[in-house]
Amino acid sequence: MPEEDEAPPPQGQSQLTTDESSVPPTEERAAKRLKMDVPADSEKADATVNPASGGASPAEVAKVDEKIKSGAANANGRDNRQSGLAPIKKEYLIDVATSKDASSDAANDDEAEGRGGRKDRKKNKGQNTGRTFGKFDDTIRLCNSRAFYPEFSPRECRFGDRCKLSHDLRKYFAEGRRDDVDALGGKCHVFEQYGSCPSGWKCRFVKSHMQEIEREDGRKELVLLGNSGEKGPPSGAAEQTGEAGEQNPEAGSDEPEERRPGVFNVVGMEDKIKLSRKRLDFSKADEYIKWMNSEADINHDFHHRRKDQSSEGIEDLRARYVDPPFKPSEKRRLYFGPETPTLAPLTTQGNLPFRRLCVELGCQVTYSEMAMSMPLLQGSKTDWTLMKAHESEVSPPKFNPGRTFVFDDYDNSKDLKFGAQVSGHQPWMVTKAASALSRLCPQLRLIDLNCGCPIDMIFKAGGGSALLESQGKMERMIRGMNAVSGPIPITAKIRTGVKSNRPVAPQLLGRLAFGSREHRARLGAPGCAAVTLHGRSREQRYTRKADWAYIGECAALIKSYNEQKDALTDTAAEPDESTLPNAKDGRMYFLGNGDCYSHVDYLEHVDQAHVDSVMIGRGALIKPWIFEEIEKGQYLDKSSSERLGYVEKFARYGLEAWGSDEVGLGFTRRFLLEWLSFAHRYVPIGLLERLPPSLNDRPPAYKGRDELETLMASTNYRDWIKITEMFLGPVHPGFQFQPKHKSNAYEAEG
Repeated sequence: MPEEDEAPPPQGQSQLTTDESSVPPTEERAAKRLKMDVPADSEKADATVNPASGGASPAEVAKVDEKIKSGAANANGRDNRQSGLAPIKKEYLIDVATSKDASSDAANDDEAEGRGGRKDRKKNKGQNTGRTFGKFDDTIRLCNSRAFYPEFSPRECRFGDRCKLSHDLRKYFAEGRRDDVDALGGKCHVFEQYGSCPSGWKCRFVKSHMQEIEREDGRKELVLLGNSGEKGPPSGAAEQTGEAGEQNPEAGSDEPEERRPGVFNVVGMEDKIKLSRKRLDFSKADEYIKWMNSEADINHDFHHRRKDQSSEGIEDLRARYVDPPFKPSEKRRLYFGPETPTLAPLTTQGNLPFRRLCVELGCQVTYSEMAMSMPLLQGSKTDWTLMKAHESEVSPPKFNPGRTFVFDDYDNSKDLKFGAQVSGHQPWMVTKAASALSRLCPQLRLIDLNCGCPIDMIFKAGGGSALLESQGKMERMIRGMNAVSGPIPITAKIRTGVKSNRPVAPQLLGRLAFGSREHRARLGAPGCAAVTLHGRSREQRYTRKADWAYIGECAALIKSYNEQKDALTDTAAEPDESTLPNAKDGRMYFLGNGDCYSHVDYLEHVDQAHVDSVMIGRGALIKPWIFEEIEKGQYLDKSSSERLGYVEKFARYGLEAWGSDEVGLGFTRRFLLEWLSFAHRYVPIGLLERLPPSLNDRPPAYKGRDELETLMASTNYRDWIKITEMFLGPVHPGFQFQPKHKSNAYEAEG
């Protein structure tokens, strides 16, 4: 591990020093651990958290210490530590009174949603606009006509003299880029893994896969090494940059980074261009959308006939109904069980490298980051990139049927781990998005509709959790997506409701299982194959614990739907069997979500709440090996070196996903820092006084069992940058990382 002074600070930021106080380096860094706010008049609480702070008399301090040592508990069965603090053993606690930089802000996962004042929201429109990561690119940009070819045998630049990018390879190496990275042994991980590097001459490890060859005329030529030592461009290299170095839409071929080995669901540039120019055929989806709109108009007249004093009778209105233009295709059967722990769709952090790491550690089902329907339909490269899956995610999940219902025709060999999540505020948007996904991304297990996102921008537009109070719209969305998604099943993720005192999950589950009463006999069920319930309302965000008792009640309701359908629905209104999801009797899977942080929590939720499986979000961000704990059924006290090994794996996987050039290193560092903003919250099992650990407990200032463990527990983002420099080299001068708030927490779970 490098020394403190070996990692240079980001530009414009001062280097951390250890001479600011008399505290040793290890304890000083540990003193920056989060400290919960304590009321000024609560001397006893002050003494409990920090007995040396002078907030209580010596007698009170001694009394509290004695209680901690003896493990004495109060009448509620809890020890006398402050609520919300992780119960760390006393010998690891640090006196924060001498620390100048000790934080007093509690980590608040809601602040990441940008809930600022009205003035700020008006000034910065859009999602995540309050943060910037700077600019990280080469000083002189190399044209792609030179980027993948030998020095003396480049491709002809199609823009000629109009091209503003560099065509001089020697000048590019001398002035246009930073020196090669010494991290990872100076070896290009992508080249070592696959025998070629899609970044070409731009790779920051290019010295490991290049040669300077002396020709017969005495000239020395720089050449790249490809497969079997051959020179030339890597597979998929194409000329995609134009006059300003921007993507050329007329090129009509994939970018090199879109043909990386082991990546599936790659949507080609030709299809993105068709979407952006509205040339992709949506005639079938348009036909169904037109029918849904007319159906909605009839339903509106039906429900408002008394208000409008219409003389039109019920039979007259029913006579206006027409059958849908076509029925949904038969869907692929799903399976969720105790052996299929699921990774939640995570904003920002649900990227391919992190999902790949979780799958490697035992995760059985993954989801893409939430993609917006309209950008997908516009051919947005950013949103279609979210659909990429690693080859480990297109393998079948575990299958060991036991207590969970399994369909007779379920074929595990045809099942996948990876599913997509989309969001939208109009039925036509998500219907067309589902149609496009089913045609362009065949390697999808399911398409999930986000009906629980609490972010203001999504909510005010009518999407996300706003759909919880627009149940008719939500039903039309599911019905439309199910009709055009081909064999891919449709699922939904919901919250308990918008307001905490007005839960709506039972009504939603009834609609998703059977459809509204006026539709059951004629149209059948919407076709929702599975529902995930996050045990909080939108109003609560992450300020309260997930209500697993309520999730259990909803699970019992789903079970009653699945087992006693005839008793719950009117025989005359029984839905058409062909429209029911998964099987003829329309059984629907039910998953719970919220605050799962150990195998104990997971098994308790499966056994007591009777959910089919549990979706894990922030718990996986803090410790991705939670899936390994679930598989083995025991706590795993990961050492600091093991945890650092996971960071190194993420860095290597990031170089594969985003490239080993300057831009790729910048993206890898950015998303690694985002992950470390969660990972630093982990408190090793060996430091805790009691188990199980709580996801919402924040650790007081403490030192680890070694220097590295203390470094990885730091709340200071400068220390996180030092960790990234171990594997990605020095930070680019233009790179910036602005934590969302002082505690550096960043919301992810939707």
